[in-house]
Formats: sequence, structure tokens, C-alpha cells
Amino acid sequence: MVLYINNNGKILPNDAPTIYPGNRGHLYGDGVFESIRIMAGKPINTINHITRMIEGAHVLKMKTPEYFNTDFFEDKIIELLEKSDIRNGGRCRMSLDRTTGGAYLPESNECTFYIEVYPYTVSHYELNAKGLEIDIYRDIKLVKNFLSKFKTKAGIPYVMASISANEQGLDDLLLTNEKGNILESGSFNVFIVSNGVLYTPGLEEGCIAGTMRMQIINLAIKNNIKVYECSILPQNLLSADEVFFTNAIRGINWVGGYRTKRYQNNMSRRLVVLLNAYWENELGI
Repeated sequence: MVLYINNNGKILPNDAPTIYPGNRGHLYGDGVFESIRIMAGKPINTINHITRMIEGAHVLKMKTPEYFNTDFFEDKIIELLEKSDIRNGGRCRMSLDRTTGGAYLPESNECTFYIEVYPYTVSHYELNAKGLEIDIYRDIKLVKNFLSKFKTKAGIPYVMASISANEQGLDDLLLTNEKGNILESGSFNVFIVSNGVLYTPGLEEGCIAGTMRMQIINLAIKNNIKVYECSILPQNLLSADEVFFTNAIRGINWVGGYRTKRYQNNMSRRLVVLLNAYWENELGI
């Protein structure tokens, strides 16, 4: 199966180098990105992904052309999916990088786009069969700033947390801020469930403004499930009935245990059903 990428309008097979020398995303992490799920051969939730990506680019003082909008990028993604023969499940990663030139001080604030697509095993969201085993990452604290809610390419804290989890034989680690409040994991936004109520770190805490995080909040409210955005401390994990993680590609992943604490997955199972029903209705499948 030959897969293809789109490097700023030029479509290339991805079995050879496709990033040009001097790319600032590669050299300095000077860019933003989005990960988008594909269902039935179509990208989903694109308006929220692309809105966040464009907003993040502007916060980085990158200049985006007026035609960089949802329709433009949707068309480019679908073009790649068709050329790569991805007709069912898939995933897409899309980036905006500041254009080549300069060192820490850029020569220009114009930007380029890069899109890649890959097949995915299923065309719906699946709850993990075995609960994730987690703990807390102690070596790096996240510091809130005006970039916190965006997916920038400065991903070292998440990389190091993921490596540390693997070294400990765990599935993921939770990252905290300087106050010790839980913000997110190496790959996901975080929810805890107590007495049928959802709690998740608020954006004012400094977590990423996940597109799936917001969709789960909206689905919960629509289905009369209470949700509170608030500070979450490690001790709250010990009193929770459930803990689950969310991201755009994997949907909902339930946590089986934090140290010696064990969790249920009743709310996670309910929300996955609601999530799939929503997208089946939206896509007409």
C-alpha cells in the first residue's frame, strides 16, 4: 500500500524523504499540529481541529493565508485519503510550520502546511479491552503559558513522560503543574468520575484544549451527565470510581489502575456508545 503526503501543495509518496532542508518545525519545533481521526474515509471534527490549529499559528505570530480554512484543508485531506486508498478507518496529522529561513529569529512569519495520512484498524471508536495502568510523572512539571492549550511541536515533556512510563512497565503517566495539580497524560486529556459526575482539569489550569475533551464534555451535558472543570489533585485519583483518558484518535481509553487503586469502566463504556452514535449520525453510516 503506497501512502502519500502533501508538502505545501506538492503530493509525494511517503516512502522517501518529504521534508525539505531547513524546515523550522524540524529544526526548532516552530509550528503547530493536529491529529484528526478518519471514519468511513472522511476526516471528522475538522472545524474544531483546524480552528485550533489556525488560532495556535496566529498566537505563534505566523501569518496564514485567508484560504487556509476548514474547506481548504478538508479537500486536501480527502485528496490524500483517496490517493492512498484509505476508504474506512484512518488518521491524519496536519502541521503548520513557519517558513524556512533564519535561526531563532525567523526571516519571515509566513507558513507552510504538511499533511500525512495513515490507515487505522477500525472505522469507529473502540474502548480498550484492558484498562490502562498509570502513575504520576515527577521529573518535569508543566508551566502554564499562552501556548498551553495548543498542540505545538515543543513536545519533549510528553516524550519523556511516555519513555518513563514504558521503562516502568506502565501504559501512561500523568503530568502535573508546579502546584501538583494534574493536567493531562503523555498522550491524553484526563477525566475522573465520582458518583456519576465527571471532573476534568480546566483550561485555566494549563491543559491542552483537546477537541475530544470538548466533545465528551458536550456529549455528557447533552445526556444529563454533570461535568465540572476544576483542579484535580493526585488524592482525587484515590477517591474516584473511574478514570478515563481522551484524545482525537483513540477516543476514550479507560484506566484500570493507579498504583494499588482499581477502577470501573461503566461511564467510559456509556460514553463510547454515545460518541459512536453521534458520528454515525453525522456521517450517515
